[in-house]
Amino acid sequence: MESQRQSKVSRLIQKELADIFQKQMNTLFNGGMISVTMVRVTPDLGVARVHVSLFPPERKQDLFELVNAQSRTLRHELGRRVKNQLRQVPELQFFIDDSIDYAKRIDDLLKS
Repeated sequence: MESQRQSKVSRLIQKELADIFQKQMNTLFNGGMISVTMVRVTPDLGVARVHVSLFPPERKQDLFELVNAQSRTLRHELGRRVKNQLRQVPELQFFIDDSIDYAKRIDDLLKS
């Protein structure tokens, strides 16, 4: 079960990363759209597991590799934004959130 502090830090990281992705979409990610769907933080607040949804689906793997390649830059920018709220910026681990694809597949199966 997640503590209140963990959930507050998760929401803060999700909000700030979403803003970073929105503002730097064209420069860092070649125009791909990236949305942060969920963030989970470990109890020691040392690691943040960030689940991202990537669009367009044809470039999903390329965008994911770009996000992983830019993780140090993203962590630095995140640290600059949350320096007054957090003592230590957690390490960012990115995962692809494919729940939208899964829901679409279920919907297609139900329609056929």
